[in-house]
Amino acid sequence: MHFEKLVFIDLETTGANPVSDRITEIGLVEVDAQGQASSWSSLVNPQVSIPSFIQGLTGINNAMVQHAPLFAELAPALFARLEGALFIAHNARFDYGFLRNAFQQAGLSLRAEVLCTVKLSRKLFPLESKHNLDALISRHGLQPGGRHRALADADLLWQFWQHIHANLPAADIDAALATLMQRPSLPSHLPSNALDDVPDTPGVYLFYGERNEPLYVGKSVHLRQRVLSHFNADHKLYKDMRLSQQLHRLEWRKTAGEIGALLLEAQLIKDLQPIHNRMLRRQRQLCAWRLQDDGPPVLSFASEETFGHAERLYGLFSSKRKADEALRELAGQHQLCLVKLGLEGRLQANKPCFARQLQACKGACVGEEAHGLHTARLEAALAGLHVKTWPYAGVVGLIEKSVEETTEIHLVNNWCYLGTATSDETLWALMEQAPARPAFDVDTYKILHKALQRGQLRVHPLPSFAALQQISAQE
Repeated sequence: MHFEKLVFIDLETTGANPVSDRITEIGLVEVDAQGQASSWSSLVNPQVSIPSFIQGLTGINNAMVQHAPLFAELAPALFARLEGALFIAHNARFDYGFLRNAFQQAGLSLRAEVLCTVKLSRKLFPLESKHNLDALISRHGLQPGGRHRALADADLLWQFWQHIHANLPAADIDAALATLMQRPSLPSHLPSNALDDVPDTPGVYLFYGERNEPLYVGKSVHLRQRVLSHFNADHKLYKDMRLSQQLHRLEWRKTAGEIGALLLEAQLIKDLQPIHNRMLRRQRQLCAWRLQDDGPPVLSFASEETFGHAERLYGLFSSKRKADEALRELAGQHQLCLVKLGLEGRLQANKPCFARQLQACKGACVGEEAHGLHTARLEAALAGLHVKTWPYAGVVGLIEKSVEETTEIHLVNNWCYLGTATSDETLWALMEQAPARPAFDVDTYKILHKALQRGQLRVHPLPSFAALQQISAQE
């Protein structure tokens, strides 16, 4: 395969997270179409302290970067070097992710074809178990000019490239590159520039058909990469092939982060009911078991009860049939009584249930197990299905920031998503439009519960709309 320009690149950073950590050094080897190579490198002032572990690994300390240029100062010239080039790196997702985020903060959008030399090595040498740089040095006799410094490691990748081209058939290399760098086959009904502006940020994408009917809604923290993946695989996956054939228009909506994308995707799928989305469709019979001290569990439906406030609620199930099946299965596993659970009737009082006759019930039906003990065992058996009550007094704003430091506030009440605000005006509008009893959604509940459990979002309690009106009147 022929490329007009190759750039072998390596970064040193303050850590492994491309959002919170910073670049400390950039090194690259640039190779033109005639095979002429030139190199460039620079230390970068990360504006944060370099951890001692990283200083020991790379040899780059705080004093060395103190007077180095900021990334924003290097960005225009570096961007020009990368423009139109094949971006080649070892564990390329790491280096490309760091640079993409750094360029975004500098007001530039990096888009390049990317080749990972780890994946290339695995493709060309499938019998080898290790493919890190040290393994490549040893296996191919590469000559390191240093390790864990950006330019030295970038030069090793250039050496590896030259070595494989000197020692392997060109057809084998071309086949490996063709597999690793599949270009998307653009759907026939889309204009040629339809994918040009899709950003590589968190967000949601929407596919529409010929009559503007919703076909599919998806989400990703890397929108562009995810959208392109549908068309990279359209010859392999029947679903992607059908989407490609039916697709006439696409839209996307950027979000600050992953949680916003998950919430928006779940909401849009319920609202639009796209043809190819099944997993997140609205569950109209959403229900859960509510335990009582003095009787069998009661099946409670989200349409009739405010799940966010209900105590001793266990589920969630998409239908009565699935709720019954789940309770029967737990009864079998824990020797619970189907009569006490309300899942089996009996013609005569004090007659043992069918399971008791098979020694599969501990006898609560005939008084051989105390009702309170049976209830406690049932509650323990259901513990993994407990629906958590809403832990706040009312509406809260869940604050999520993007790489560019823009802020979104996700309004939530009783585990119900009310929308996302990006300004005071939209915040007020959402509060005003919020229904008195928003519909409980199992997917939204799971998204929010996991995010709060992991501490992914900052929680800010909000007053009711009536309180907001009073505040406004006083200003």
